[in-house]
Amino acid sequence: MNNIKVLLAEDEASLGLIVKESLESRGFTVFHAKNGKEALEFYKDKHPDILVLDVMMPIKDGFTLAKEIRLENKAIPIIFLTAKSQTSDVLEGFKHGGNDYLKKPFSMEELIVRIKSLLHRVALKTNSENRIIGNYSFNLTKQTLTFSTEEQTLTHREAALLFYLYENKNEVLDRTFILNKLWGNDDFFNARSMDVFISKLRKKLNKDQNIQILNVRGFGYKLIC
Repeated sequence: MNNIKVLLAEDEASLGLIVKESLESRGFTVFHAKNGKEALEFYKDKHPDILVLDVMMPIKDGFTLAKEIRLENKAIPIIFLTAKSQTSDVLEGFKHGGNDYLKKPFSMEELIVRIKSLLHRVALKTNSENRIIGNYSFNLTKQTLTFSTEEQTLTHREAALLFYLYENKNEVLDRTFILNKLWGNDDFFNARSMDVFISKLRKKLNKDQNIQILNVRGFGYKLIC
């Protein structure tokens, strides 16, 4: 788990600094936001691997922030930090897409264990499952796409692109997000390259007429299946 990018949203300056420095001393890359609005901007720009969100923040609270992010990314792990401990608050956190809940005050070791545990679970899920796309079976680990008994091998980037399309199936996958995630930036040449990869995936999925990859002009792509 090297170079893990953590988005930390914590409006209490001293606690935020302690958590940031503690995580960085253990090899994490940390983006510290002071409020929900700033955290959302960091999320879109930095593409973190995991979110650690304080619930009570100015401008936009942690629950609202998580709800907005879940609209476009259902897979990213989210840990809520809060002084609240009522069962109803815990349930509210899970309702808005949280994967874990850590009550203040907490130890850094406990936070790190929970971060690593969540990322490990996500990695196991990502790497082990066959995903059903219409009449195709998609295996991310093997980078294969199987129709009946016919197996096609995907390149690493084709497999990664199809994975993100699948994770957001029947919803728009943001063009800028995927360009930054897989190509490193969203310049013109990378955008043209991604269009080529989309065309390749369409051809590889063309045996099932119910599968489409739509170009939503100005926004991104949508996998219909």
